[in-house]
Amino acid sequence: MYTMKRSYIKFLFGIFFLCPVIYLACNKKNLDIPSPTQSEGTYFTNEAEFRTAVLGVYAMLTDYYSSSNAGGGFGNAELQAWFLPGDDLTISGNSFELFKGLSSSDGSLNQVWKSSYIMIGRANKVLQKAVAASPDVFPTPGMQNAVTGEALFLRAFAHFHLWNLFGTAPVDTIVPINTSEFNISGSQGTQLLDQVIADLTRASILLPATWSAGDLGRATANSAYGMLGKALVFRASATKSTTDYQAAIAAFDKINGVSLTTNFGDNFDITQENNSESLFEFQAGPNIKNEDQNSWLANDICDCGVSGAYYQMFSGGNGGYMGGGQYLATEKIKSSFSDADPRLPYTLSGDKVNFVKYIRDGGPTDGGVVSRNNHRILRYADVLLLKAEAVLQSGGSPAEATGLINQVRTRARGAGTEPAALSTTETNTVTIMQWIMDERFRELAGEGHRWFDLRRWSMAGYITLDNTFFDSTDPLNMEFKTTNILFPIPTSETDVNPNVTQNPGY
Repeated sequence: MYTMKRSYIKFLFGIFFLCPVIYLACNKKNLDIPSPTQSEGTYFTNEAEFRTAVLGVYAMLTDYYSSSNAGGGFGNAELQAWFLPGDDLTISGNSFELFKGLSSSDGSLNQVWKSSYIMIGRANKVLQKAVAASPDVFPTPGMQNAVTGEALFLRAFAHFHLWNLFGTAPVDTIVPINTSEFNISGSQGTQLLDQVIADLTRASILLPATWSAGDLGRATANSAYGMLGKALVFRASATKSTTDYQAAIAAFDKINGVSLTTNFGDNFDITQENNSESLFEFQAGPNIKNEDQNSWLANDICDCGVSGAYYQMFSGGNGGYMGGGQYLATEKIKSSFSDADPRLPYTLSGDKVNFVKYIRDGGPTDGGVVSRNNHRILRYADVLLLKAEAVLQSGGSPAEATGLINQVRTRARGAGTEPAALSTTETNTVTIMQWIMDERFRELAGEGHRWFDLRRWSMAGYITLDNTFFDSTDPLNMEFKTTNILFPIPTSETDVNPNVTQNPGY
């Protein structure tokens, strides 16, 4: 069995066919390469090879969450793209935060786009081969379904991020066999989310309820149900679909065997990874050979000392290596906490300048650049607050929605008095929706959810995004325009694909 903690970033370098087309300069030296030891015709012949291949799809999570990044120096581009636009984090002089001068030629945006489609391309290849494989290739009961479910889950993960960042992008579900299949049209409306929901619906049925200890961290049925419910809430935010809200509730209700941790801080403690609250995590850690880490290597250059560590961008004094600088707390997030809220010391430093999530109890680091602490991508508190929103917006019981918020608040306060329970007799849906938004702000601060929430709440009409919303008391005043609800499609795509239309205003 593979050990997920170390092996999910390890995969066979020879299976180059998992990668998308790489554009090479017209140089004869590019032709001077040795013959591959494997080809598509000789691979995918046994279960071990399929397991290795699906780890190659997981490997792309490293581009999203680690200091390793294949972007030729762009480093942590994905983190910039969805962390900095929110109103919980601030940074000096970064275009993603200010939206000033943001253009389709931005190298970081290109990296986000490229990494997402590399993940999708790898998932598509695994799906193509897994579905076509004869059952005798998989001697372990349920493994063929599990590999298929993992690939679907990870493809959905990439499409989900593309929708939240760009709004429109090609929905890629095929392995192209001729050049006519290269230029897929850009999506319309919620087509990206439609595919996410379809993939997660299938994945939730195929994935196992649990994995053995050696595979801890791989996607489970709970992972898929949680992401499925989340995607349905996001689509409902855009379409006002009561049916989607109800379907989200049904998906959340199928999550089994999870619970909020007693201590809020356990969700960011290196000794409490993959705990009862966690539905899916980025499995950070030292390189696969336990040698000194080289945090600057891309995730799949070779099977040789590649770091899978989470980017330590919040730590005091060490945030300037990548991501444009150190990520700091905004005035808005500072003032959102009661001083008696037990979440505060696990979220912000004593002077409320720095975020300390993943750092306070983060464990070993590599040169002040990375943390081996897992990033919790989806946890149960997120699910409970999304379910509260779905209940409220589908016309369900206001008391039930408030009760779900109170579960999160009760865990937060522990034996203390703050945050106090909210009144379950409140019936004003606008008031309760504000409670939900406020609680997500505090509970999930600095975890990379805020911008996606703001964007969809703006679509739903619950908030108006403008300079006033982003709080002019922040060190850097946001220059926000309606255009910024969507990022520009990178020129690396629009220059080669005539079927993709640039977003308005860019």
